[in-house]
Amino acid sequence: MTTTERLLNVSKEIWEAYHEHPFVKGIADGSLDKEKFKYYMIQDYLYLIDYTKVFALGAAKAKDLSAMKLFAGYTHAILDGEMDIHRAYMARLGITPEEAETANVALDNLSYTSYMLRVAYEEGQAEVAAAILSCAVSYEVIAKKIVEKHPEALNHSFYGEWVSGYVADAYHEENQVLIDLMDRLSDGYSEKQLQHLEEIFMACSRYEMAFWDMAWEMRR
Repeated sequence: MTTTERLLNVSKEIWEAYHEHPFVKGIADGSLDKEKFKYYMIQDYLYLIDYTKVFALGAAKAKDLSAMKLFAGYTHAILDGEMDIHRAYMARLGITPEEAETANVALDNLSYTSYMLRVAYEEGQAEVAAAILSCAVSYEVIAKKIVEKHPEALNHSFYGEWVSGYVADAYHEENQVLIDLMDRLSDGYSEKQLQHLEEIFMACSRYEMAFWDMAWEMRR
């Protein structure tokens, strides 16, 4: 079993619960209140700013040039790629980037990013990869399950773009690179070290669920 397979196995229950979350189901069938999605988009935009910093710290912690290039490359991919999807949605919702960047960060959001940043500052490159992986891969898993159950979701006039972005081949390829990095960086880890990676990954998986709860309840 690879390290990533271990991480996915230990978090299986919570990942299965993502698909039953009312926010996710609302995107799937197109019934989600746009005000909830608007709140989510602003918070996710703020989240991505700190998420990018975690990758930057991964580059600083990297012990070889290939890992450094990979971590650094994702900072660009998020700032000028994934965040563009958010900016496009925010424009449709009448939100400027300036408004989003000055919005208050919800407590669940702040707790999540603070945890990832603490891991990135205090621990090694493999631990940084474990903190990053849950968010990246779970969105692909969620979007693919949406399409499996609701193929028409891809063509929804509002939420279709969100679903399409996370089922895209390019997004899958980016995630595969992260998975390969996770497995490479943890190669030779002891059982105790692998269990610690599981703890990090599980914590971030729980934070992902809390993020969906926050968005659904529009929790401040």
